[in-house]
This record gives sequence, C-alpha cells and structure tokens, in this order.
Amino acid sequence: MSNRSDLAGRGPMLLAMVLAVLGYQINATMLSPALPDVIERLGTTTAAAGLSQTLFFLMAAIGQVTLARLSDQRGRKPMMLVCAVVLIAGNLLCVFAPNIEVFIAGRVLQGISAAMFTLAFLTLNQLLTPAGFGKAAGIITAVNGGLAGVDAIAGGQIADTIGFRGIFVCSTVIAVAGLVGVRKYVPDTAPTTADARFDSRGIAALALGLTGVLVGLAQGGAWGWTSPLTLAFLLGGVPSLGFFVVSQKSAPNPVIDIEVLASRRAWPLLLTTVCTLGGTFGAIALTIPLFSQDARVGLGLSAVTAAVLFLTPIQLIGVISAPLTGRLGPKIGWHTIVVTGAVANFAIFLFATFFLHNEWILIASLAALGVTYGGFMLTGLNGLAVTTAPKDKPGSLSGLNGACFGIGASLGIALASAMITAGSDAGGPTEAGYQHAMYTALVLLGIGVVTAFLIRRPDPAETPAAEPRPVLVHH
Repeated sequence: MSNRSDLAGRGPMLLAMVLAVLGYQINATMLSPALPDVIERLGTTTAAAGLSQTLFFLMAAIGQVTLARLSDQRGRKPMMLVCAVVLIAGNLLCVFAPNIEVFIAGRVLQGISAAMFTLAFLTLNQLLTPAGFGKAAGIITAVNGGLAGVDAIAGGQIADTIGFRGIFVCSTVIAVAGLVGVRKYVPDTAPTTADARFDSRGIAALALGLTGVLVGLAQGGAWGWTSPLTLAFLLGGVPSLGFFVVSQKSAPNPVIDIEVLASRRAWPLLLTTVCTLGGTFGAIALTIPLFSQDARVGLGLSAVTAAVLFLTPIQLIGVISAPLTGRLGPKIGWHTIVVTGAVANFAIFLFATFFLHNEWILIASLAALGVTYGGFMLTGLNGLAVTTAPKDKPGSLSGLNGACFGIGASLGIALASAMITAGSDAGGPTEAGYQHAMYTALVLLGIGVVTAFLIRRPDPAETPAAEPRPVLVHH
C-alpha cells in the first residue's frame, strides 16, 4: 500500500515549511537593499560587506550538502529543527553585532540554515505523489525568491528608517514560527541509510577548500591578487578541494557520491545551477543594489525605491510563475523547463547588462527574470535534481544541487565584489567596475546555457510513475 498522498490535507505541513524556509530566505532578499546601510552603520567597506554575503552563501552550500546527507541517516525532521535553531542564533548575532566581525559570524550561521530548502524538497518528495510534489515544489521555490516582493520593499524601508538590524528581528520572528510549525506539523520520515557513518573528514576538507577559493576570489581585489593573504587562501583552498575529491573515493559513506557526480545526470546539472546562481544572484544581490543607490556613478536612488523598482518585480512575478512551473514540470519534463529557462535567462540578461543606466529597460529585464529565473530555473533545477536522483540515495543529487545553489551565489557575489573593488578609485566604485561585474555575470550565464543542453534526459524507467508509489525505507 502506498504511503504517499496528494497535496490535499497537507496544508498545515506546507505552511510550516514555507515559514521555515522564509525565515532563511529573507536574510538574503531583505538584506540586499540594506547593504549600503550595513557598510555605513558598521563602519566597514564594500569588500567586507561583499565578504559577508560570500560567506553567507558559501555556508549555505556546505550546510545543504552536509545536512541533506545527515538527514538520510537521522531523518529529515530532526535536521529541519537543527536548521531553525541555527538560523535563530545567527539572527541574534546580527541584531546585536557591534562590528563587521560579529556580523559576519551571524551571517555564517544563517547560511548553514539554507539546508531547510533541500530538506523540505526531500520530505515533500517522500510524502507526496509526483503531481502533489510538483505543486508543493513550486510553492516552496516561490519562497526562494522572497515574500512576493514585500520583503525587498520592507528591507529598503527598514534600512532607510531604523537600520538593517530590524531585518533580522523580522527574520527571527518568522524563524521561531517556522520552528514551532515544523515540530508540530511535519511528520517524521524514516532514515534511508541509518547505519552509515558520517564523513566528517570529507566535510572538513570541502569547507576549507571552498572557503579558501571563494574568500580569495572575493577579497583579492581589496587585499591585492599577489598579496600573501590572498595567495594563502587560494593556494590553501585548491589542495583541500583536491584532497576532498580523492577522499570521497575511499570514504564508506561519502559526502558526495563520485559515481553520481560523474554521471551526465549530475555534473551538467550542477554546473548549470552554479552558473545560473552565480550570474543572476551576483547581480541582483550585490551589483544592482549597490549601483542603483550609488549617487556618484549609479542611479542615486533610495533603498526603498531601488527595492521597489529592481528587486520586488522579480520576487512578485516569481511567486506566481514558480507554482505554475511546478505544475508544468511533470507534464513536459523538468529537463525541458531547465533548458528553456537557461536560454531565456541569458537573452534577458543581455539587455540588463548593456542598458545598465537605462532605468526602464533595467526594470523590464529584471521583471522578466521573475519568470525565467524565479520560475523556470529555480523550480526546474530543484525538480530535476529530486526526480532524477538514485532511488537508493535520494538525498545525494538533491543535496549536491542544493549546495551548488549556495556555491553559485557565493561565487557570483565574490566575483562581482572583486570586479567592483578592482574598478574603484579614491571616490569609491566606478562605472567601469559595475559594468565589469555585469559582464562577468553574463559570462557565467552563457556557460550555464551550454551545460543545460548537456544534462542527460532522465531514463523513462527511472522517472517516477504518475500514480503514487511506496516510500522505500532501507534499514
């Protein structure tokens, strides 16, 4: 007998998951228009603010791949509760941060809680029919872009009035509600690999490697590309990543399954995710918020106005398009959704890049990303990762893909920060710096188009059937 059900009757569970993931997500969407306020109130630099964003999304990557695999062994719900507690702790650090160092520590903890997204997708896939999962995945993905644009406006308003700390107070309230909801309404699901040992050595090597490379890229412009500190991060990170790959071949329960990673169902998908997030998020989370509020060479707008014009449309349209994409995915195929979104994303971004100073073209381009990025790409990439993962390791590909969301976002922000910093003069960022950051984003999106076409279409024999299927539990 099937243990799966349709979405009907799962409203409280889905609402609890929405609140849980929203508590994390608004720390990205609400803070973006408030970055200039963070720089001013903490007396820091653009490079340091960029580093806080880089580490936030880097920890999101590490948290997702780590907690997704742990959830295979310990269960989804316990790991969701851990995520909620860590998020609340990170929020409190940012609320009371006296300097940028404490603020960055809080952002690190907040980033780890990004695993809530992957855990929600995995739980929904275990509990719902394929049709029900598609609908629910669209709703959760819509939250991935924020709260229908309201959070971006609120973030700008809070930054213009009481300051950035108010954003984290809002996030804490939502995170507490999510914690209570998950504990009460999300059912326990049986572990799938309960007897496996966690690969702590692999996680440590992955964390050191990614931190070294991405922090080196993010701060190279500020520290100097040949400075001992930059070289120490970069040259220390690369060997750590190499050791991580080698260690995964002999680990009894590897963090990343090399066989899965080597498959064309995996590596092109993961590269597409990295490049899509790198190109798009680097622009909308750092470059455009800073450029739109730059009175010297940018548009000179207030935080609220910038949020209303450039961030809200993406989120508002994404809230509508993501659930629609979730319904469409099982019908036409998640692969088709991803390829279509990647091509359209690149085409639209051309206009945003070459007409950066034209407010109306920039507004229209970013609004269109609500469909191609907020709907097709975010929903499609998540749907494809969950539905094509090996059935005996359901958390493997989804966890990797979730990690690549964080890696892509942190890489995009690191490169954008480096381009803006490298293009700065005594008066601050220059027009050339912003333009080079946008060119870099466009290159990443172009690579994403190529890799999207390389993703292997799922074998029909491995595709979930239309009717409910039982959940396989491995003891």
